[in-house]
Amino acid sequence: MTLHRLVLIGSLAAAGAFATLPAQAGEVDCKLRFNLSGWSVFYKTASGSGTITCDNGQSMAVKIETRGGGLSFGKSKIENGVGEFSGVNGISELLGTYASAEAHAGAVKSSKAQVVTKGEVSLALAGTGEGWDIGVAFGKFVISR
Repeated sequence: MTLHRLVLIGSLAAAGAFATLPAQAGEVDCKLRFNLSGWSVFYKTASGSGTITCDNGQSMAVKIETRGGGLSFGKSKIENGVGEFSGVNGISELLGTYASAEAHAGAVKSSKAQVVTKGEVSLALAGTGEGWDIGVAFGKFVISR
């Protein structure tokens, strides 16, 4: 085997190894697609499911739960909601409890947008749905397997 051929094979092997290295901080873009429904009478609760997909090929089916309290009344359902994560290295960082605060008001067809945070990771949520609600709520947004 010639030296040129050995260098070419070595270069291709090194390129393949680098392609599988984890991304550096904040280099992975991940999105959440979800459905969520719930109710509130002072205590606010909702649950649903979704899928997280990342531009590095990772994906995961997840459960979503929200819990909180405040001056909140209503019932709502969000279908085909979307979320975008920022500040992530990989999909495993996205599971856990996020802090949330929101003000909301809606009747029949309504839209909702919210940002929740967990340390350095932020999740911007948006969705449209049905129901009625009014109030201010504080609590947590939990993503689990």
